[in-house]
Amino acid sequence: MKYYIGADLGTSALKLLLVDSCGKIVKTATRSYPVQYPQPTWSEQNPEDWWRAFLSGVKELTNEIDTSQIKGIGVGGQMHGLVALDKDDNVIRPAILWNDGRTDKETAYLNEVIGKEKLSQLTANIAFAGFTAPKILWLKNNEPENFTKISKIMLPKDYINYKLTGAYCTDYSDASGMLLLDVKNKCWSKEMLGICNINDSQMPALFESFETIGTLIPDVATEMGFDANTKVVAGAGDNAAAAIGTGTVTDGKCNISLGTSGTVFVSSDKFSVDKNNALHSFCHASGEYHLMACILSAASCNRWFCDDILGTDDYKTEESTITDNELGRNDVFFLPYLMGERSPINDTDARGTFIGMRMDTKRKDMLLAVLEGVAFAIRDNCEIAKEQGINITCSSLCGGGAKSELWQKILCNVLNVDITLLQTEQGPGYGAAMLAMVGCGEFANVKECANTFVKIKKTISPDADISLRYEKQYEKFKEIYPTLKNLFKIIK
Repeated sequence: MKYYIGADLGTSALKLLLVDSCGKIVKTATRSYPVQYPQPTWSEQNPEDWWRAFLSGVKELTNEIDTSQIKGIGVGGQMHGLVALDKDDNVIRPAILWNDGRTDKETAYLNEVIGKEKLSQLTANIAFAGFTAPKILWLKNNEPENFTKISKIMLPKDYINYKLTGAYCTDYSDASGMLLLDVKNKCWSKEMLGICNINDSQMPALFESFETIGTLIPDVATEMGFDANTKVVAGAGDNAAAAIGTGTVTDGKCNISLGTSGTVFVSSDKFSVDKNNALHSFCHASGEYHLMACILSAASCNRWFCDDILGTDDYKTEESTITDNELGRNDVFFLPYLMGERSPINDTDARGTFIGMRMDTKRKDMLLAVLEGVAFAIRDNCEIAKEQGINITCSSLCGGGAKSELWQKILCNVLNVDITLLQTEQGPGYGAAMLAMVGCGEFANVKECANTFVKIKKTISPDADISLRYEKQYEKFKEIYPTLKNLFKIIK
């Protein structure tokens, strides 16, 4: 039996999957690592922590099989993070992560001085605080001594691939989120590189996600106990990898992810740009394109409220107190902007907010508000997609939050669409393993692989009464952020 490894380099942990050539997940392994928050709104990690986690996790993952039968490795990972190496391949400083909010000045410079229209022409997108280009400008403006040391710029998962193969490269899906790629023409925008005071030599080579970038460095192969001819594919940004793992590869198909962040991902056969750039226009790991919206805090809102505020990690028991009759009738609302917000408001000053509490408000009312607030924020972005003529009638659902039956029901009724749950719930890692299979010749293309392996386990349909109640609640929710927007700027 041949085996493939898929990795999901997340914000809080690395999740590894061992998948056989029939698509069965044979074994999983997880390794956690810390996130540093050196200042308010800052978010950083040490790339060496990722590499140590990968080596340790792979040894656990493969300790019971014949490792000579491992044919390929694919890595999906957190997007937008700035990993910078010097001329000796040393990490210059901790990676600045996707949910880092320090670049408000640089983001404003790009959007207001360079101009949103110009950015959209060059990259198909405008600047968001989490994107890589503003981070590069921040480094130039605030740590010039580190900026001058930069020899290589890469994204988080590319660092793992570099350590595995020595190949300095990235894939189109992940590169799309840097604000440096000409997405339509799939090449680096020389004008954008110039705006950021960097050049071609500092940028990685570009590959399709399923293309092989090389084989293992002999010393690394020996350390892991693998054949040095094991192939490594370029991999993908986590959302594109999740889309592969959920079969979101045909035109108009949608996947919603409730991970640390939340995403709405719509696959497209053709390149297109949202006229207001509220949605991201990115390359897809399938070789085509997609539109994507991202809210910065999704399942992390639930984890924050339960773990840090309520002091419990028993999410299921907390949710069990909430009945169907209470859905859409909550007096409490929650803005899920704990790390600021990206889509569609693009506001680093926005903050998490409870509103509507009274003397009779209970903990379950606040918990319900958190789950509903994330669902409403997801809907905000679905409404933008609808304005572009994209009619989402059904969506697959993945991510840690997707395990909550209550959240499934809330999201289904807030959006008023069918939600499908899949037999395999390991979106990014499974998608990365599928990319490795394509790269190793198991399938002719990504669509063929997805059609073979991705199967629906369950479909959840809206309840007419609950959906109607949520329609009225959503109208109220839409008024909260515009009312508080200026206040957020004052209290930041």
